[in-house]
Amino acid sequence: MRLIDRRLGLLFCGFFLLFSLVLARAFWLQGVKGGTLSAEARNQQVTQVTIPGERGRVLDRNGKVLATSEDAADVIATPYQVQNPGQTALRLHEALGVPTADLLNALSDRSSGFAYLDRKVDPNVASRVEKLHITGISTVPTSKRIYPQGELASQVIGAVGTDNQGLTGLEHSENGILGGANGEQDIVHDALGRPLKMETVTPASVGQDVQTTLDAAIQGKTEEALDAAVQHYDAKGGTAIVMNPNTGEVLAMANTPGFNPQDLSNATPEELENRATGFTYEPGSTFKAFTVASALQDHVVTPHSSFYLPSEIHVYDRTIGEAEPRPPVTLTTAQILAQSSNVGAVTIGLKEGADRFSQWINRFGFGRPTGLGYPGEERGIVPPRNDYSGSTMGNLPIGQGLSVTPMQMATAYSAIADGGILRKPTLIRSVGGRPIEQNTDPHRVITTRTATQLRRMLEGVLAPGGTASEVSVPGYVLAGKTGTAQKVVNGTYSDSRYVASFVGFAPAQRPKLLVAVVVDEPQFVHVGGQVAAPVFGQIASFALPYLGISPR
Repeated sequence: MRLIDRRLGLLFCGFFLLFSLVLARAFWLQGVKGGTLSAEARNQQVTQVTIPGERGRVLDRNGKVLATSEDAADVIATPYQVQNPGQTALRLHEALGVPTADLLNALSDRSSGFAYLDRKVDPNVASRVEKLHITGISTVPTSKRIYPQGELASQVIGAVGTDNQGLTGLEHSENGILGGANGEQDIVHDALGRPLKMETVTPASVGQDVQTTLDAAIQGKTEEALDAAVQHYDAKGGTAIVMNPNTGEVLAMANTPGFNPQDLSNATPEELENRATGFTYEPGSTFKAFTVASALQDHVVTPHSSFYLPSEIHVYDRTIGEAEPRPPVTLTTAQILAQSSNVGAVTIGLKEGADRFSQWINRFGFGRPTGLGYPGEERGIVPPRNDYSGSTMGNLPIGQGLSVTPMQMATAYSAIADGGILRKPTLIRSVGGRPIEQNTDPHRVITTRTATQLRRMLEGVLAPGGTASEVSVPGYVLAGKTGTAQKVVNGTYSDSRYVASFVGFAPAQRPKLLVAVVVDEPQFVHVGGQVAAPVFGQIASFALPYLGISPR
């Protein structure tokens, strides 16, 4: 019996030791390693993906959709679950059209738990992938940005990246409004890597709509007229702005060359740039309106003041002549503006004086952003009064020696058109269907009388003998100013590179429409009256009757 008892005791001890080891192992796996093993199991069974929030729409002033989002899907892989990467890549290539080498590269990292194979595919394509029933391959819903009007206003609206975040234009500056919050989704797989279910961890949200002040019809006509001029004169590029001078609303903002907002792969920085706010240039003769405005407002001249003008005028070390040689003449202030006389503008500027002239440049808003609120708006360059040299007043009155943006010129001319009231331009009308309060900050810069006198003098630019006399719109009296400016190259004015421009409004005495046109480096012909003014005429011919603006 003792031998049996001893054997039973040893057997019991053996079982007890074995049981203790099992308990210790269980404690180790569950108590110590439990969290790590659970996480590893979850990583093998669950793939967490980000679901981009759906962006709100961008609309024109009439509700036409300029940018929206539609359903799409991302094709994803859990590479270590893919049994035959080569064969899988071949099968997916037929469904997706993605190069087989790219697919194989994504599937070959056996240590990876997640890889994108294709982004934002059409739902029908996603359905074909799902029907292949490939272990480790699945799809997740997302959205993609589309632009129903194609390249219309592409620089203004901008574009988004693959993660639906705004990259340029309003898509970027209004991203916080347009962009919905991202969500998260768990995809649960079985042991073979096949998706069993999708669990929403955090739902994605939809962004708000942004309604712009743009009018799609006017925008289209403006782009058409600008493109034709840039191509005809083989220019480097151009921009055109259409505004309501009474409200500051931007009805069109065209740029050329443009780009496809749904494909940024070949877009150059020049094509992405909104030249209306980002292009700086010396304005040339379009600036003469402000030279005359300052002198009129300070009672230095009247529209009928007469000046004897020699062929050239000397200001310290500068000799300023006319665009076309002429003998000495006597011209009134109005004739100086209509004929765009350099000698006459410098004469008026010198009569006004540097101190007052510098103050007027600042009052009209040059040297600072207009307040449009568009991303990357340039300030231009205006020399401060204490940096003036002896010859500065031979430059500034004719629009040389300072730089502006097209938006600054359009805004400043709007003050002349709107009876002397300067206001900030606006580009956004409502957010989420709610009108936004427009902080246009209107303030008077010149009197109504001075503005009226200027508008009458600017009529002469498009009248017989003016620098844009060939431009007309039947039934309407037009007013405006041409500009032809040499570009500075390596510190000196070029004899072959110019900026041609025109700023005009209609009807001349009760303006409801303002157009600014800037063409960069036109070839063959470079004067504003021939290159830019006809673009104004084409836009005005369409927009005036389209908007129901009476000729008087």
